Amino acid sequence: MKTMQVIALAAFATMSAAAFAAAQVLHVSKEVTIDAPADQVWAKIKDFDGLATWHPALESDKIVAGKNNEVGAERLLTLKGGGTIKEKLLAFDAKKHSFKYSILEGVLPVSDYTSTVTVKSMGKDKSTVTWSGSFKRKDTSDKPAADADDATATKTMGGVYDAGLSNLKKLLEPAAK
Repeated sequence: MKTMQVIALAAFATMSAAAFAAAQVLHVSKEVTIDAPADQVWAKIKDFDGLATWHPALESDKIVAGKNNEVGAERLLTLKGGGTIKEKLLAFDAKKHSFKYSILEGVLPVSDYTSTVTVKSMGKDKSTVTWSGSFKRKDTSDKPAADADDATATKTMGGVYDAGLSNLKKLLEPAAK
């Protein structure tokens, strides 16, 4: 009987360690306040095929399946310096100034990625853009390489969001007085 208890305890410990080591769902959320009306900000970012017009890391983007701004549309992003990312539009709400998408494949160190971009009015000439995502690291094994771990995935996505939001602010705010 003691042998069975030891085996059961060892099996439980092994399963618990494996579950703990599995890739966790990670989250990143960034926001920027822009001195411009929400409708103007939304007009700049709303098009699913328009990310290259405001994100500095992109060479181009184009719809490769479906129709722009319709759920199910797929876009192909081409990065400056090489590499691509294919994404799918999951939700689009023009009234709420929000859209949600997922990454289908690409060079970023993430998997199971979904993201939401939202513009909210903060008064007459001020708005906040929030870009947030949930994902796992691309290498979901128990021992990912140093450049494929949770910290790398989180830092990379935070950098993507920061670069885009910072450039969006620069593009939309009137020149300094």
